Amino acid sequence: MSRRSRPIKTRRVYVAASRRLAGSPPLMIPTRWVKFLFAIFLLPVCAILTQTFFTVFARATITQRLWAGQEFWFFSLGAVLWLIAFIGLPRPILLYVFGHELTHAVWIWLMGGRVSRFRVGRDGGHVVTNRTNFWIALAPYFFPLYSILAIAIYGVLSVFYNVQPYGRLLYAVIGGTWAFHLTFTCWMIPKNQTDLRDHGTFFSVAVIYLMNLGLLSVMLIVASPHITFVSFGADLAKNLGNFSQWVGDLSDKFVQGARH
Repeated sequence: MSRRSRPIKTRRVYVAASRRLAGSPPLMIPTRWVKFLFAIFLLPVCAILTQTFFTVFARATITQRLWAGQEFWFFSLGAVLWLIAFIGLPRPILLYVFGHELTHAVWIWLMGGRVSRFRVGRDGGHVVTNRTNFWIALAPYFFPLYSILAIAIYGVLSVFYNVQPYGRLLYAVIGGTWAFHLTFTCWMIPKNQTDLRDHGTFFSVAVIYLMNLGLLSVMLIVASPHITFVSFGADLAKNLGNFSQWVGDLSDKFVQGARH
């Protein structure tokens, strides 16, 4: 959604709550505070997953020669071609806005909601729905719609045709569409987007980073014949154990310092 685009419009339904005693005001905790606190606890998760991803990627690249595979080169080629286009050519804002709003709509349907209006233009767009939450609001920033569509089309065509010779082209398309998603996401986040602001920018950025890195980890596992979900999970568990031990040692030092 561009800077001037409109936020998701919602129709809120209010349900009568149970009666409470007169003169006893309810204890209200702002949702933003809860999400901010939750985002703080997400930071170690982001750090552990980041360490695991780059450790596995470096090992696969250096010792397992991931860089020599056709998948890596065609994915990189697609990403580089898009980066050149993003920097040197007019940016396809309308294409991005369409994908942005369509992603909102897809996640609304996944959440059991209904879309009653869908608008897209160069100045932005919006959808009108009867349901919204932070997953729906943040989905365009971590769900690479065009990459998912490319994989889905390839899968459907493989049922009727032999598309295996075009597998390298698929990796190039995924690389280009993933770079499209990543560059526009990084370009839009600093523009004070209402999608992020409505749920707290700190919380939104933490969720977006974690979801994008998780999806990138899945793509790395699928693309590399030497990496499996089990081996990646083992590295993740090892880094989690090291982090837990570090926290425990830090707590012991803090307690000892307090006693002294």
